[in-house]
Amino acid sequence: MRSNRFICSAVAVGGLLFSSSLGLLAKSPAEAEKPAVSEAYPEFSWGRIPLYMHIRKATEYTDKELEYIAKFPLITFEKANGHKAHGSVEAGTLVSARAVKKLNPNATILYYRNVIVHYSGYAVDAGLKNIPGALLKDDKGDMNLVRGKVPAYDMSDPVLRDWWVKACKVMTDDPAIDGVFLDGNIKALEPGYLKRQIGVEKKKATMEGYHEMMKQTREAIGPDKLMVANILRARFENGGLEYLNYFDGSYLEAFSHNVGGMSREDYEAKGIASMQKAAREGKIIAFSYGLGEVENDSKMKIDEIHGKAESDEQAIKALAYPLGIFLICAEKYSYLRVHEGYAADKDDRWMRHFEEYDRPLGAPSGQAKKDGYVYTRQFKHAEVTLDLKKRIADINWLSPVKEKK
Repeated sequence: MRSNRFICSAVAVGGLLFSSSLGLLAKSPAEAEKPAVSEAYPEFSWGRIPLYMHIRKATEYTDKELEYIAKFPLITFEKANGHKAHGSVEAGTLVSARAVKKLNPNATILYYRNVIVHYSGYAVDAGLKNIPGALLKDDKGDMNLVRGKVPAYDMSDPVLRDWWVKACKVMTDDPAIDGVFLDGNIKALEPGYLKRQIGVEKKKATMEGYHEMMKQTREAIGPDKLMVANILRARFENGGLEYLNYFDGSYLEAFSHNVGGMSREDYEAKGIASMQKAAREGKIIAFSYGLGEVENDSKMKIDEIHGKAESDEQAIKALAYPLGIFLICAEKYSYLRVHEGYAADKDDRWMRHFEEYDRPLGAPSGQAKKDGYVYTRQFKHAEVTLDLKKRIADINWLSPVKEKK
């Protein structure tokens, strides 16, 4: 029988028919603001650790997989979802979303769109042929600018923006889709990203276009559909909070991949402060963290890189640190996903379920206390201590796992 005390270092492991710094905008415009909580928000309970699902599968999900996904209150169907089985990402996403809604009508489901990276497989892509300036080019005419492999949208083009926004509206008009998950925001807003390839002025224009596109998206899909963005990141001056007013909440990744000369612990402390502030203001938080320890060697350390936990024992050890971070920050509408990647095509490791997820948690007695790099917080059924310097989390569970009926 396992001890109630859960402690370890994170270093251990680490169809559809579609019509065809630059110092820029440090704050989101006031008109982009909307009520902190809408009726579209996901279900939430402190009964156990609130969990998030972010997944894709190019083919069909099995009945067992759909039953598993349907247990989560907040779900994002990632890019490439269902495109091999149904001909497009839109059709594949709707088939998956409708199947989940049939099992759990209360599940909140988000449709994935990248604001800058042109991933293929979408039915709406046919409309790009009618937009000559849709994709960015370098001075040699090359359009594969993202990681040297994938095109990027020219958000300074109003026709491109209209096309992009319409694609989101068509999908969110379907009752099975509760909102849109917006990825690529860091690439869009990082002043140095693609600046060498497209030049300073063009980069500035695309950043201006991004802000217009976010306002247009909110206007198009309306207040009753969610906009959750991959936006909170300690690399920004205010941790991404300066851009959050466009959105109902934020997904977080690459949380420990420090940049800008900051130490890893200072970078994480800044990320925690941003997450805490957003969560306390009623924003949805979808905190994502890898089970495998991987050095982020991607361009500018923007992209998340996932490692593998080769055994259940390694996975259990790797869970404690991100779980500790999450519990220090969590408020109502905060959700956790600790994982090894987003694909469900090759194996069932994405369905790992830990004993900690079944333990009673209960509401927190208050906000976390901070002493240097050490944070503590009390829940009804758990005591949490997080040490960023040592990179360890100690979670003392005060109640045993309740047996399943």
